[in-house]
Amino acid sequence: MPNTPAATSPIIPSPASGHAEGVSNDEFRAAMSRLASGVVLMTAQEPPLDPDDPTAPGGEDVGMTATAFMSVSLDPPLVLVSLRAGSRMDELLEERDLWAVSVLSESQRHIAGRFAMKGRVSDRLLFADIPYTRGEYTGSPLVGGALAVLECRTEQRVPAGDHTLVIGRVLTARVPSTDGGPLAYFRGKYRQLG
Repeated sequence: MPNTPAATSPIIPSPASGHAEGVSNDEFRAAMSRLASGVVLMTAQEPPLDPDDPTAPGGEDVGMTATAFMSVSLDPPLVLVSLRAGSRMDELLEERDLWAVSVLSESQRHIAGRFAMKGRVSDRLLFADIPYTRGEYTGSPLVGGALAVLECRTEQRVPAGDHTLVIGRVLTARVPSTDGGPLAYFRGKYRQLG
């Protein structure tokens, strides 16, 4: 008689936690930390405080480090980034549909760390000593020395648990620097390949 696997019961989410039975936040986080990912700086511009008043202060640049970024489609060119629901970037992209991404190189770990800080100072100070140009379509900062820079327009926003998945159409894509390798994120730390 052949050896057959025992029947398994389906994994049913616990009503209290929303997780499958036996899966804790720490276990899920530990398992997903084994997936290496690239690191990007996502940027956008806040709208001016009073667009009808030319003397009113302009909007600030906003930046956020992201490791959940990926290509979705070649035709049309689409990318996806996952934002924590209610974060400053998530709320900004509810109002504005233009943003940019700089794919960080291994020498730009300090930029990733700076824009990932919790309880950080004004983004204006964070951008102060970082070389960047402005995207021609979005006006968003594009980091100098990045491996690639993309300007995007939001096509779709999808609520997903405690995050929002933002799908963007790529308006421009350039590879300004071929020096160095990518900055990677693995097991909770920034790393270099090799």
